[in-house]
Amino acid sequence: MNAIILCGGLSTRLGEITKTIPKVLLEIKGKTVLDWQLEKLKAIGISEVVLAAGHLAEVLHKSVGLHRNGVDLIFAIEQEKLGTGGAIKHAWSYVSKAEEPVVILNGDVLTKIDLADMIKCLSPYSDGIILGAKVEDAASYGTLEYDNKCHLKKFKEKEGLQQPGFINGGIYIFNPQAKKYFPETRSFSIEYDVFPHMKDLYVYESDKTWVDIGVPERLDWARSSWQG
Repeated sequence: MNAIILCGGLSTRLGEITKTIPKVLLEIKGKTVLDWQLEKLKAIGISEVVLAAGHLAEVLHKSVGLHRNGVDLIFAIEQEKLGTGGAIKHAWSYVSKAEEPVVILNGDVLTKIDLADMIKCLSPYSDGIILGAKVEDAASYGTLEYDNKCHLKKFKEKEGLQQPGFINGGIYIFNPQAKKYFPETRSFSIEYDVFPHMKDLYVYESDKTWVDIGVPERLDWARSSWQG
């Protein structure tokens, strides 16, 4: 099993907070977001993680080095803006077990889900599985539409409705065959240029605590209320 953490975004929504520090290095309850994520990956036997870095990559490298918390780190540094899909495509070329699935985490996500359980739900014949995280107010997110077998039908755009819903939780597990959906271009979106074309993508539905710290109010909540 391989692992990639996406940590190269500009973090514009956090403004001055991430002007000089990548959001993956923001502290939550005495640990960085990266530390929380590495703990989850290490718990499923991951010993090597590719960091898809770009903006402030040199700060990240200087801060964490090539080994942290018992995990070897490999830097896949973007020389240009690649988008979420391009970043995954670029980082995937750095993994050491090309024939095995890859776990991909957005670098601003904290969750209490059990990655081992998510992996158990991955069919080797599917394209992959995506975390469907339940939030009480889905107004600011796009939601997932899937059938009773958790086969993903489509991503629904933000509807602005203040009601519970299952959203893209920013954790994916792709089988190697998922690469065939990646366009030839260098820069593209995983959400808009890849997911709509995947024929056999499933949803791992979870109502366990989840938060993305990509906006100030959710970062504040995590810093005051997160319990790992």
